[in-house]
Amino acid sequence: MPEQDQRPSVWVGHIALHTKKIAESCEFMRQVGMRVLMNQENFALLELRGGTHLVLTTDENSSLLRRSFDLMVDDIDASHKEFTDLGLNPDEIERGNIHDSFEITEPGGNVIMFNSSHVGDLPV
Repeated sequence: MPEQDQRPSVWVGHIALHTKKIAESCEFMRQVGMRVLMNQENFALLELRGGTHLVLTTDENSSLLRRSFDLMVDDIDASHKEFTDLGLNPDEIERGNIHDSFEITEPGGNVIMFNSSHVGDLPV
């Protein structure tokens, strides 16, 4: 019988940084060990081990910077149901092009976004 997965069911999905030098910041992050997924003039996306993504943006007012992190789950629908059953009152799932997501406000008033997984299938 296969052993049950004992890993936590959530992980950090995205972290975001504002930079005035996308190309240079992206290259720095590549040099320290991140995988470049996208590098554009005003936006870059890099992958860390475990599927966490670093978002670099030149727009200091970007909605990507409104939180210091978000969380990811393997099955967004199952997690939404589980959190609903626990009485955590998640909002409705928003279906997107890259992620499906929902938000929950934790007791301290912080709004936490939960996203569907997008762990890359590139070789490790």
